[in-house]
Amino acid sequence: MPDFTRWPSFPFEGNMRVKPLAAPVEVEPPRSGEDAADCVACNTPDEAYIWVSERWRVRAMDRPTGLPVVLILECRSHLDIGDLPNLLAAELGVMTVRLERAIRSLDGVARVHVNRWGDGSAHLHMWFLARPYGRLQLRGTFLTLWDDILPAIPEQQWRQNLAHVAAWLAEFGGTALAEPPHIQWESPSTIDYSEDKPADQPSAPPAADAPRPNTLNDVDARQSPADPAVSESIPTQRTPAETSGAALTAPHPYTGQTDTPGHS
Repeated sequence: MPDFTRWPSFPFEGNMRVKPLAAPVEVEPPRSGEDAADCVACNTPDEAYIWVSERWRVRAMDRPTGLPVVLILECRSHLDIGDLPNLLAAELGVMTVRLERAIRSLDGVARVHVNRWGDGSAHLHMWFLARPYGRLQLRGTFLTLWDDILPAIPEQQWRQNLAHVAAWLAEFGGTALAEPPHIQWESPSTIDYSEDKPADQPSAPPAADAPRPNTLNDVDARQSPADPAVSESIPTQRTPAETSGAALTAPHPYTGQTDTPGHS
């Protein structure tokens, strides 16, 4: 077995063996979405993303996973990384730094792993995975495996993280489409006044079974303005403003198209 199986970050233990290496194929099969007409990313509406702009979009998984957030940066144009014209190539660098900083500004996030594999889908997609602070066993190349192994974080916290990142990005342009869960405070529908209660007697405390606040997931899709100039400054930290969002329930275009477990 290779040495990395003895690293503290390796997520498995016990007896293992290496699979036999398959013979190389003469012609590689086409990737998913080689034709733009059949590309899932191109045909996915903005409402499935947490932030959109004129040339870029950011989306999350369709449900919480083991890490604080796992996000994907896509360009709107049906291009792979080596096909980007100079303008989009320059903007890719800006967007990569900006999204990394947005994720790193989340509470409890120590590092952000940025990956591009490209064997599953032909449409450019960059992965951003947040490594929790203090979880030293998750450092390094096996973070994608740990994301599938760890128990999923609470959905409310996951949605708050997505809304925070979307709002952070929206401060530089584009539209945030992710919104944290709302709390609707409910009051009793009727009030019982006792006629014989003395005027100076304090009101009775609310009943134990009085309605309690409910957590709601309201949604509100917004349109996307044009991207800001590439040369704009990028601060190290920002406090996101309140934003309006959209439901994050659309299926993820790269699920099932993997070149490492759980990621493509």
